[in-house]
Amino acid sequence: MISFKKKRFVIVPLLIFIGIVIGLGLSINFNTQQVSLAEKSLVPRETRKELDRISNALSQLAAAVSNSVVNVSTTRIAEQEENPLDELFNHPFFRRFFEEPPGLDEPHKQFRTSGLSSGVIVSGNGHILTNNHVIEGAEEIVITLHDKRTFQAKIMGTDPKTDLALLKIDAVDLPALVMNDKYDLRVGELVVAVGIPFGLSHTVTMGIVSAVGRSNVGIVDYEDFIQTDAAINPGNSGGALVNSNGELVGINTAIFSTGGGNTGVGFAIPAKIAKSVMNSLIEHGKVIRGWLGVSIQDITPELADYFGLKKATGALISDLVPDSPAEKAGLRQKDIVVAFNGKPVQDATILKNLVAAAVPGSTASVTVIREKDKKQLKVILGELPAEVTQEIAEAPDTENFYGAHLRNLTPELRSELAIPDTVKGVLVTDIEAGSQAEDALQQKDVIIQVNRKNISDLRSLQNIRKNFKDDRDILLLVYRDGGSLFLTLSP
Repeated sequence: MISFKKKRFVIVPLLIFIGIVIGLGLSINFNTQQVSLAEKSLVPRETRKELDRISNALSQLAAAVSNSVVNVSTTRIAEQEENPLDELFNHPFFRRFFEEPPGLDEPHKQFRTSGLSSGVIVSGNGHILTNNHVIEGAEEIVITLHDKRTFQAKIMGTDPKTDLALLKIDAVDLPALVMNDKYDLRVGELVVAVGIPFGLSHTVTMGIVSAVGRSNVGIVDYEDFIQTDAAINPGNSGGALVNSNGELVGINTAIFSTGGGNTGVGFAIPAKIAKSVMNSLIEHGKVIRGWLGVSIQDITPELADYFGLKKATGALISDLVPDSPAEKAGLRQKDIVVAFNGKPVQDATILKNLVAAAVPGSTASVTVIREKDKKQLKVILGELPAEVTQEIAEAPDTENFYGAHLRNLTPELRSELAIPDTVKGVLVTDIEAGSQAEDALQQKDVIIQVNRKNISDLRSLQNIRKNFKDDRDILLLVYRDGGSLFLTLSP
């Protein structure tokens, strides 16, 4: 017989051996199952291949264009703000204790401030485009390339009207982006933004074109922006917006934001505008624009109804500059421009941009609607002159015109308010809140026509007013800020 001790000696190792075998089996089975789960993908193989192809393409696109975007570092001289304690220490109480109160009569200290933004290499021999607001007032501009080389930049020219600036560095064989000024972007098209947001070098973001031809944003005089949801943040200004071909289609310039960061609404200056401005700065040292010599405004639904138009499109001529190209060509006040050089004119901004892009001295074809008839005129364009603004002072009120307080123009008022002798009419001195005139007229307007009849003084206005019909809108022609403007007022 085998003793109990001998049995235990044999059984215990056997149980341990069996346990190890079972454990190894379970472990192998578990590991096999775990690896199998990790390698199995829910995404079909063909889909993964397509996504990989797109991912690789975007990566190659980013790598190809990033080297053409540079770091623009600016240094400005700023003046220290006035010491808020100056007025306090100037009080007689403190003068009793201080022979010379601290901070008084000391010149304001100057100090240097720095800024960091973006620019785009547009020629191999060192031309760089950026925003005017990036370098405006800068004492020093330093460009840092992708390979960390730094250069002092020279300003070749600026154009505040489009917020563009052209810089030049002493370098050759630079990786310049191709500017596609003939390409018409489509809404929904893929675009990539490259810049230096928050000082983070060569940041690439992707999005789509949200809209094209954005105007009336209030950023610059000539607006035809590309709107994109590609993330554009502070520091991206002057950076590149490129299409899927790696071509420069826009210069990033601004964002719509309530907190300073990206909200998915960014704006870029189209390449066609940027290239035109660049070429003009290189050739002439300034931007030369065509000039028609008219004041224009959009056609509102009310104006369209008044002039008998089927659609509220076109640019209404509200005034002409004497002896201007428009006046010499026979254009008239109240003409509605619907085409310029064969291109449709939907609103005043489009006409403004088309005229500006035209060459001074060239002959342009202008199609207008005059008294419901379509006419085509030939205009020899001039060069856009320097703008002159006039400030108008306030004057006391006399007559009430649907909530607008009016008074006659006198020689003293003309001199005080800088109103030309050729402007005849009555002056708007105040507007009552909630009145019919509030939405149409402004303080300091001069009403020169009512329902196409000239106004010389309040008496002539009163005579015309007798024939008003309560169910008809009133067409006004007013003089405002140095030009004329058509308005409708609903009584």
